Amino acid sequence: MIQLLPIGEDVRLETLDELSAGLAREYRDSCHVRDDRLDVSFAFDSVRKQYHATSILRYLAGISGEARILGVTTVDLCVPIFTFVFGEAQVAGRAAVVSMHRLREEFYGLRANPTLLSERLLKEAVHELGHTFGLRHCQDWQCAMASSHTIDRLDLKGTRLCRTCRGAAGVNGR
Repeated sequence: MIQLLPIGEDVRLETLDELSAGLAREYRDSCHVRDDRLDVSFAFDSVRKQYHATSILRYLAGISGEARILGVTTVDLCVPIFTFVFGEAQVAGRAAVVSMHRLREEFYGLRANPTLLSERLLKEAVHELGHTFGLRHCQDWQCAMASSHTIDRLDLKGTRLCRTCRGAAGVNGR
């Protein structure tokens, strides 16, 4: 089972419902949106003006139980070695987090594009949840597990796992 946890007050439930449906199709597993919301003020880095993704992951891992949990937020995420991240996950763990902050066209000074935002969010969510299944970055640039540290790279890949990654994650047999 996959649980989606909204982080912050501005994550729309409609967005999470759409994401939940896409993740259920890709991972062939039940996926539902939790009723509670997480306040991540504890993870705010006042120097960087961003939120520390690893701190959020630690919290999510503590509440995941037997399910995989994906936190979805609009805040800007970072880790010490990168200026930002679209998301982060525990490899072969149960917790992952994704941010819509830099997935929005508005971040790049462009007009809002809800369809593109939904596609980017699904790509990033499939990617980060893939890490929780033990998957590493894939060399197939169309696979959702391809590494993408820029929005251009993210836009090049697909929303689905390649055959090899699907098999490694055990998705084919579900």
